[in-house]
Amino acid sequence: MYVVVHILSILFYLLGESLSEPSNKKFPENFQFGVATAAYQIEGGWADDGKGVNIWDQLAHTHPEKIANNASGDVACDSYHRYMEDVEMLTNLGVNFYRLSLSWSRILPTGYTNQINEAGVEYYKNLFSALKENGIEPFVTLYHWDLPEPLQEIGGWPNPLLADIFADYARTVFSLFGDDVKNWMTFNEPKQTCLAGYGVGTLAPSISSSGIGDYQCAHTLIKAHAKAYHIYDEEFRPTQNGRVSIVVDTTWYEPASDSDEDKEAAERKIQFNYGWYANPIYHPDGNYPQVMIDRVADRSQKEGFPKSRLPEFSAEEIDYIKGTFDFLALNTYTTELAKWTNDYEIGTPSYDADVSVSTYQDTSYNSSAAGWRVIPWGMRRVLNWIDQAYDHPEIVITENGYADDGRLTDENRIIYYAEYLTNVLEAIFEDGVNVTGYAAWSLMDNFEWTSGYTVKFGLYQVDFDNPNRTRTIKSSAIYYKNVIANKCLVNTCEE
Repeated sequence: MYVVVHILSILFYLLGESLSEPSNKKFPENFQFGVATAAYQIEGGWADDGKGVNIWDQLAHTHPEKIANNASGDVACDSYHRYMEDVEMLTNLGVNFYRLSLSWSRILPTGYTNQINEAGVEYYKNLFSALKENGIEPFVTLYHWDLPEPLQEIGGWPNPLLADIFADYARTVFSLFGDDVKNWMTFNEPKQTCLAGYGVGTLAPSISSSGIGDYQCAHTLIKAHAKAYHIYDEEFRPTQNGRVSIVVDTTWYEPASDSDEDKEAAERKIQFNYGWYANPIYHPDGNYPQVMIDRVADRSQKEGFPKSRLPEFSAEEIDYIKGTFDFLALNTYTTELAKWTNDYEIGTPSYDADVSVSTYQDTSYNSSAAGWRVIPWGMRRVLNWIDQAYDHPEIVITENGYADDGRLTDENRIIYYAEYLTNVLEAIFEDGVNVTGYAAWSLMDNFEWTSGYTVKFGLYQVDFDNPNRTRTIKSSAIYYKNVIANKCLVNTCEE
């Protein structure tokens, strides 16, 4: 372990002044470290033991050209059959928690609660049992992008009926697994589900309805989250004593200059990007950001719509939704610059036109294989913005990581973790932000959605050409293991 930390020091020296020295502050004793994965990205077994079809199965099988190299998650890391190997890797890392998601279709093949797949239930019960036996807490996401296909056939998330259908699913899951799971997240990155899935159509179910379908999707999904939270709070919390949140992701948007216009543009962009989902839940007043309400209403009127394309919450719904969280869960990876621009011309409705902000990345920073610039100070700034915007909540960072080509000696991933975690420490100790946990994305290389297997985020390498899906430890895993064991990014930390 010392060797990898020593290598880190050499790397920072050799790679120059663009890199900052890792913090020598020690993480608080109660700080929790973990890693994250998602069901469709690792499980495989896409049709095994009664599992139903989900929208990613459907996309991969009917439109393989939309995924790099026509890849799919049919086998992926084969964790459905090799989950004990995953538990061994987690145990070796020494993580406090493992963030994973449930495959809705594996538990409820049709999406509805009238048919429960016992083999799927058994799989997750065995996995949770193995985690608990090794002192690892499961952090479980109910929905990580893989809607059962029968529910898409009735319209998917833009259909308001899905709020109640999801609530039924949540109640079933809390009943089945709540004795083992104490940390629940309803949705992962709802912006990707709605904006990418029903807006621009780049992710499953690949529907293009920007400025309409994405807003209706979000409206249903936010209400679905609130229903699930209240079900847990009223029916299960008294005996299970767990917590519930939602994972909202964001890029940090830095003003491109010191001008008031660029500052306004950056704030507008993060409100449309993060506040869209966070405000109704985390803000004391609830509801969508006012800038979003005003701009979409204005543009809708000019486009000839009888009312705003952004659905409206009733006063009762606002009260029902706000405060439906026990901690704030954040995914974040990179930073973009935001520049003011004239409003887009009135014409075809779209989310981008509603925002009317120009964003771009600073090319002076190194880029990961995912195309995201490595800008560590953005981590500290987004944590501070959230802390101030949402009244100092407890924050758990549920995803953060670096993509490369899957090499075993992955120095750039080590540097990424060291620099981003340094900014987490600075947010905690210098700024007083209440960050209590961090999950690295990802435990192992996996299916990265439309990128297929062309980019790799894992702490462990997976040989996708081998039917055994052999896992091999990377240098970054050894480094992260040392960080977890010592709560320290370097050899010796200040207490």
